[in-house]
Amino acid sequence: MSCPHLESLALTPPTPAQSVYREDCTQCFDSIDEPTGLDVCLQCFNGGCAGDRLHSKLHSAIRSHPLSLNIRRTRKVVVRDEPPPKISKLAIAAESEQDRYDTALAVKCLECNTELDITDVKLAPVVDGVMKANTFSRKEEVKAWEQELTSCEHILLMQQHESRKIEQGQLGHCSGCDLRENLWLCLECGNLGCGRRQLGGVDGNSHALAHSTESGHGVAVKLGSITPEGTADIYCYKCDDERIDDNLGQHLAHWGIKLAERQKTEKSLTEMQIEQNLKWDFSMTTEDGKELKPLFGPGLTGLKNLGNSCYLASITQCLFDMPAFCDRYFRPNDDLPIVEDPATDLETQLRKMGDGLWSGRYSKPDADLSTETQVHHQKGLAPAMLKHLIGRGHEEFSTMRQQDAFELLQHLFKLITRSQHPGHLKDPTAPFRFVLEQRLQCLRCNKVRYTVNEQDSVFIDVPLEKIPAAEGVEDAAEQYRPVTLKQCLDNLTAAEKVDLTCAACGSTDGFSKQSLFKTFPEILVVNARKMTVVNWVPIKVDVPVLVPDEPFLLDGYLSKGLQPSEEELPEEPETQTPAFVPDATALAQLEGMGFPLNRCEKALHATGNSDANAAMEWLFSHMEDPDIDAPLNLGGQGGGSGDTADPEKIEMLGAMGFGAPQAKRALKETGGDMERAVEWLFSHPDDQGILEEEGAGSNEPAPSKEPAGRATLPAQFQLQSIVCHKGTSIHAGHYVAFIRKQLEGHQAPSWVLFNDEKVVEATDIDEMRKFAYVYFFKRV
Repeated sequence: MSCPHLESLALTPPTPAQSVYREDCTQCFDSIDEPTGLDVCLQCFNGGCAGDRLHSKLHSAIRSHPLSLNIRRTRKVVVRDEPPPKISKLAIAAESEQDRYDTALAVKCLECNTELDITDVKLAPVVDGVMKANTFSRKEEVKAWEQELTSCEHILLMQQHESRKIEQGQLGHCSGCDLRENLWLCLECGNLGCGRRQLGGVDGNSHALAHSTESGHGVAVKLGSITPEGTADIYCYKCDDERIDDNLGQHLAHWGIKLAERQKTEKSLTEMQIEQNLKWDFSMTTEDGKELKPLFGPGLTGLKNLGNSCYLASITQCLFDMPAFCDRYFRPNDDLPIVEDPATDLETQLRKMGDGLWSGRYSKPDADLSTETQVHHQKGLAPAMLKHLIGRGHEEFSTMRQQDAFELLQHLFKLITRSQHPGHLKDPTAPFRFVLEQRLQCLRCNKVRYTVNEQDSVFIDVPLEKIPAAEGVEDAAEQYRPVTLKQCLDNLTAAEKVDLTCAACGSTDGFSKQSLFKTFPEILVVNARKMTVVNWVPIKVDVPVLVPDEPFLLDGYLSKGLQPSEEELPEEPETQTPAFVPDATALAQLEGMGFPLNRCEKALHATGNSDANAAMEWLFSHMEDPDIDAPLNLGGQGGGSGDTADPEKIEMLGAMGFGAPQAKRALKETGGDMERAVEWLFSHPDDQGILEEEGAGSNEPAPSKEPAGRATLPAQFQLQSIVCHKGTSIHAGHYVAFIRKQLEGHQAPSWVLFNDEKVVEATDIDEMRKFAYVYFFKRV
């Protein structure tokens, strides 16, 4: 059957750059596996559920996009004589989607309520394009096990020594020892040295690193990783990072090595990291070997691992367990925001997550995931859209590499704080905020200064004390004494001496510095840093931090504030805010490469002030500029000078969700620098901004904001959830969440383990103490 919309609309297949949402709805987690399937818009390729929630029809009405492709998938019944082989995440899938599923397709016009001929010459190429295009989540999965590497100046500027052919015999072993694997060829001089000892039992004596240190040569290639296609592990010892050599074939030919003749004989660094990550896991069985009991229902929904995304799943589970997040984003009786592109709207995606985790709609056993013991787990929700959205434009979270769960929490808080919270809906991060007060006292004249800082979490450094070998049980050298949470908080709030010159008496004897809570939050987030340095490399160690299960008081950590007997230090004169502050890390990297300070500052200012590599490339292309060595001149944009309230900048900040008074304040505080203004707004979420211009002639002072948190006592807290981590680095290993839940049939709350899509009742809670990384305490 035909319809007027098909005749009038111009339809084109999706391009490789377009996202095709043909797996799940952009506004809920209903998918192509639902009985009614999923409707994919044939104009913009939005995915909308075709069931009772009517998100497909809502999209059609809002965008006037009536034509859609309905995709409905059902699992084939497969009879096997033996269990399928275990497939590694590194392997190509042995079973295709066609092998596992039957897929039914139908094209319909939602406005005319008619089904159209799918073979129509106008529809067929579009339908074919939709079905062949990478889905949104598949595009993310393709990147899941890839590291996004770049080149560096040491490769680009490398001068190779006189060419010579390295005979195969010379490639047989390290020049400093007899090792015949994990061999690295210096691309600059042709020296062959063994690499560092690596995870997974790969031996190495670091002779390649020693050669780099002695000779100053930076770039080496791992011989066993070279493929005929020209890929290989390239490491720059000067950058201390993996890199890409776009001219690898030419550089190897310089030493008589032809790519076409090479065969990959060893695992790459990425493959070894993935393999090691797969080994980090939390026990899913009881002490007697029985599998832990799977749980289902509202608040007990698992999240599928998208590839190194367990850090996102664990933080999301802990946040949405809190009433502030659950009440804010699980609103089954409210209409969703009307937006043009739901997949890129933060409010929509957080509401989608709230519904997914708390409706119970998706928390049900999946027979396809049964184990040998016939224990059924959930399929899990794939948070691909939320992950992409919160990582968009971020140097780390936009990649598919493993990330720090605590850094993700901070980043997510920034995004939510700056987003709009319509009507009576409150910012769900507000209950996490509190005020920390710092007290400085001169050791000579005893005058004091109190300063306050609003924050949403605290760091605690965990004391590291190795257990002597005689006391240990297994690998005693790797064991550390347990410490209590009280010890860590005592250390955090203890007074310490700092070297400062007193503005009142001029003494250089120093100051006593102490930080205490001025207010307490409703939810206290604590990040436990358990780091040590081994061979100059930061390593995370597993130290049990003993936290009581029952409520405990933090009253003793409340600041008393300025006392009547104390005399305040005089205020120091305000210094002019510089118009541009170069990123310290990037500046140090550039200066370490030998570039003069003025050039470094210019390059960082021109390239966004974050990436040393981008600044370096800018420098290479501007070496001949006549003013390259002149100091950076921003035309009088220094703090306090010039008109920082640029209407265009205020409008740009307004587009990000900030009000005009806030934008004016931020621009004034940062000398008109847009990037720093955004950061200032992130760190001052409750500042009302500059209000004096609103209402000419008004001398009314701006309303003073209430401090975050509250100082009322008793301040009693109880552990509610923990993000745990196994692995020697926060950028490798595995994250899970343990959350205290009131389970049906239990009198007291129980601990529940959220291990990606698997949600089970936890029995061995002592394990989480050793691997705890982020704690969430609720005020009770």
